[in-house]
Amino acid sequence: MSSIRLRLLKWLIAPILLINLAGGALTYMLAWLPAQIAFDQSLSDAAGALGARLSNEGGAWRIDLPPQAEQVLRNDDADAVYFVVRDRAGRAIAGDADFPALRQPARAGAALAYDGVMRGEAVRVTSLRLDAGAAPADIAYIGVAKTLRKRTQIRQAIFRALVLLDGLFTLACVGLIWFSVTNGLRPLDRMRANLNARARDDLAPIQQAEVPYELEPVVHAFNGLLAKVSEGAQAQHDFLANVAHQLRTPLAGLKAQLEWLADRHEEPETAHSIRLMLLSTERMIRQTNQLLALARAEPSHFEKTRLEPVQLNLLVEDSVQQFVEQAARKSIDLGFELERTEVMGDRFLLRDLIDNLVDNALRYTPERGTVTVRCAPAAAGAQGGGLLEVEDSGPGIPPARREAVFNRFVRLDDKTTGSGLGLAIVRDIAAAHGAAIAVGAGPSGQGALFSVRFP
Repeated sequence: MSSIRLRLLKWLIAPILLINLAGGALTYMLAWLPAQIAFDQSLSDAAGALGARLSNEGGAWRIDLPPQAEQVLRNDDADAVYFVVRDRAGRAIAGDADFPALRQPARAGAALAYDGVMRGEAVRVTSLRLDAGAAPADIAYIGVAKTLRKRTQIRQAIFRALVLLDGLFTLACVGLIWFSVTNGLRPLDRMRANLNARARDDLAPIQQAEVPYELEPVVHAFNGLLAKVSEGAQAQHDFLANVAHQLRTPLAGLKAQLEWLADRHEEPETAHSIRLMLLSTERMIRQTNQLLALARAEPSHFEKTRLEPVQLNLLVEDSVQQFVEQAARKSIDLGFELERTEVMGDRFLLRDLIDNLVDNALRYTPERGTVTVRCAPAAAGAQGGGLLEVEDSGPGIPPARREAVFNRFVRLDDKTTGSGLGLAIVRDIAAAHGAAIAVGAGPSGQGALFSVRFP
């Protein structure tokens, strides 16, 4: 996966490094060449000072160089200084006799600087030509050489300083580029964080006023995609609600007709067939009601303005009455532990939540088991405004499947009738109310305990 950040850094930092490298090399040359010229000029001045002490009398060269003057010429705290004065034939007039052969300048009075070796050590040499007349004997050469110790020290000092400055400048440029790229990409990071912070059902468009000009096409396209997804979700929701609503009336009529037939036909085979049809019809009615409840509970279509103060204990008490007969058929002890509890919610959706939790507990609890429904206000200092619990003595739910049971059409086994929508409805209703739902084992480690904590 390509990264805009890495691409920008690559195309900005790499040229900056090359430019800094070229600039450092140019700066080194500009700093060293004047120093080299200054060193060569000092040798030329020394050669000129020696030339001022030369004289030519009758074709013979003589030099007036007292020992004190020679000592001043050779005095240097870091380098060794050598010199020689030779005539046209190459005979040494003064200075170091082992001075290497001198290169001859092209014209008189012009100094020629070059590198050489003196007594096994690299030196910088300056050669100067003096003409006292037109005759060959009137030509003399002066050579002055100095070792490169001080020059090497200065060159190294210049190099170290330039490397340090260039390194600091490079790091500053890289840091500035990194900061600029990061700051420039901050709108992308902010938009990504806002999208990640959204709930799964939040399909509201992104506000284009909050994004820079360059991101407007992306935001516009993304908003178009969100609009299409929202339209599809709305169409699916409307279809589900309409189908469930349209099925309720004919199914209720079919059940009434079957009950009428059951009262008037007592033949065993006919009564058995009618009873099977009644069971199928009741199952279809329950699934239709669950589909309608699922459509109502969809968090993306839930309106927070429908929330109102609800006495949860009274709602539980009224809702559980319809399950008394179902519990009696299996000899299940259906008990209540209700305290006055007020929560903010939608009365009809909370009724669906309670119905599905109790129905689920009765379906999975074996004969002569127990189902207990509790509700109580949150304890002082605890999070949540109310607590609803449904505990059963059934087989329980393995820890590995406790998250999966809230998905649609998931059932623990095929022996118990049901569509697998009840707990999915409970999850959606809890999410619409901002409540937290959890499932675990009962206090004794047996059965299942569903708890819904309301804010």
